[in-house]
Amino acid sequence: QLQLVESGGGLVQPGGSLRLSCAASGFTLRDYAIGWFRQAPGKEREGVSCISGGGGTTNYADSVKGRFTISRDNARNTVYLQMNGLKPEDTAVYYCAASRPGCTVVQGLYDYWGQGTQVTVSS
Repeated sequence: QLQLVESGGGLVQPGGSLRLSCAASGFTLRDYAIGWFRQAPGKEREGVSCISGGGGTTNYADSVKGRFTISRDNARNTVYLQMNGLKPEDTAVYYCAASRPGCTVVQGLYDYWGQGTQVTVSS
């Protein structure tokens, strides 16, 4: 069964850190770019970060630049999103998704999606 599974979400105070993981099963992750997206209540899902299949190219939304770092371990078939300096506005459900063509803002081009993990930033 082809799937992505996110983990690592939770409740954290402003300024805190979390590391999200996106584990793939049933397919070879290195063949895909992996994007992280998030959706806050009442808002559209938005792109947060993306990493190419080989890991050589990364990009970030302006709102998270300098605070979030995306990385991948293809041997473990896992992609990570290290989130530092978390703010209340980072509160959302975070999803990872796999794109065969590469990193893109077009969400319809992502072939596989995880179920999401909740991140809540609150004091």
